[in-house]
Amino acid sequence: MKATYLLINFLTIFFPIALSFDKRVQFFKSWKYIFPGLLITGLVFLVWDYLFTVLNVWSFNPDYVIGIYILNLPIEEILFFITVPFACIFIYECLNYYIKRDLLGSVSRLISIMVIIACIAFLSTLYDRVYTLITFGFLLAALVYAEFVQKANLGRFYLAYLVSLIPFYIVNGTLTSIPVVMYNDAENMAFRFGTIPLEDHFYSMGMLLMNILLFEYFKKRGTFSR
Repeated sequence: MKATYLLINFLTIFFPIALSFDKRVQFFKSWKYIFPGLLITGLVFLVWDYLFTVLNVWSFNPDYVIGIYILNLPIEEILFFITVPFACIFIYECLNYYIKRDLLGSVSRLISIMVIIACIAFLSTLYDRVYTLITFGFLLAALVYAEFVQKANLGRFYLAYLVSLIPFYIVNGTLTSIPVVMYNDAENMAFRFGTIPLEDHFYSMGMLLMNILLFEYFKKRGTFSR
């Protein structure tokens, strides 16, 4: 079905939007802090996305997109960088509201160091694979900045990321099993969880981290300016 990817985007964002007006979380009040980060992060990832299509890192099945392309990318792929981060930040804010204790705060630095070590290990051995190089290179830089420059406590981020893996497996599992998105295993580790490349997990982590760091930045700036 030509509208498959478009439908996946719609379902990804439908419930976060519908539940944004819940009287307790009132997520709609935070929308204005989300969109600047979505724009900045989206532009960064869309540049890579375009290069990935040019370098044959991945491609899109024409049977499942409506056929509108911008810079070689189907419009659905561009929407993906809006719908998925929006839904993940919704999860992040809901967890912050309902779980007052920072459950992973005491071990967040350890988690970051472990992920940083993993990034360095993958980069040192698989640097010749484009998807692996960009994914772990970006995540390494983002985590080093967050932990050692900004000195952020990423406990709540890691909790949100873990919970977001539930919809991640549904959405990415659908995209890769149909498949809507087709990967060239010569440019990644060729190791998959089901049909999902291992790199996708860390690609998602890097994208979510950048969005949440920017979301918190704009939210604090908005609070201080009032």
